Amino acid sequence: MFAAQYEPAERERRRRGSRAPAGVVARVDPGDEQVLGPKTLCRVADITVHGCKLETYTALSRGAAIWLTLPGGGIVAADVIWADDFNAGCVFLDPLRQALVDRLAKLHR
Repeated sequence: MFAAQYEPAERERRRRGSRAPAGVVARVDPGDEQVLGPKTLCRVADITVHGCKLETYTALSRGAAIWLTLPGGGIVAADVIWADDFNAGCVFLDPLRQALVDRLAKLHR
């Protein structure tokens, strides 16, 4: 028989703000169509002023630089910090205005 004691690893919280559910349709432009494909629609699952979670129809790669067109928010530059299948977490190069995040969250309700 094997027995061991362990302590759960403490994970440093990397998110800088609380997520707000959004559920809005946006457009993602991977910038380099030869690498990641053409512009496509996506769904912003949740959002903060610093980043968002995307549900996409085209797989994105970790480390990719993208342009995200948000409804009423214009085009936002972001980096993909994690990706699996058709979900991706992005960090915005410049933080969004809180008013835009609030407006997108309100569309979800």
